[in-house]
Amino acid sequence: MPRGTAAGPATDRRARRAERRAHADYTGAVYGSMLAASVVVGAGSLGSFPRTELVLLLLLTSVVFWIAHVHAQLFGARLAQRAPDRRVVLRVCREEWPIVKAAVPPAAAVAVSPLLGLDVRGALWLALLVAVADQVGWSVAAARRAGASRRLMAATASVNLLLGLLIVSCKIVLTH
Repeated sequence: MPRGTAAGPATDRRARRAERRAHADYTGAVYGSMLAASVVVGAGSLGSFPRTELVLLLLLTSVVFWIAHVHAQLFGARLAQRAPDRRVVLRVCREEWPIVKAAVPPAAAVAVSPLLGLDVRGALWLALLVAVADQVGWSVAAARRAGASRRLMAATASVNLLLGLLIVSCKIVLTH
């Protein structure tokens, strides 16, 4: 059969990707955004290269938490049932990857902050606002994907905005 037909490998891959997108779980992205906001708040005093250090801190912390989540998923309940095979390991790694992806926008905000004329303090605030906006956006996307009503989407956005503002409040208290 020619490539790309209904039974072809390319079509099978596209169908699997479409199915994964349809069953996407944005929990990791919401969690990762909240983690990124917390990292910005907790960054405190940065050394000689604050922007570079913050970008690395955001990305490396998200990778460490991603590894921890993958480990917990693979060796929590699964290990009691049976040893995970390569396919399961790759699926869990892919499912938890949004934790890392959520750190990219705040890290990018820090990286481009000099182009916006922001000092380090401004870069921290920009990263924090981007992380909170991502958290709200991912929660609404998750609710929408789940078929939630507009009212429920507004409720989840409000809850996540309040959580984000709580993190912002921590930054204000810690820096003033």
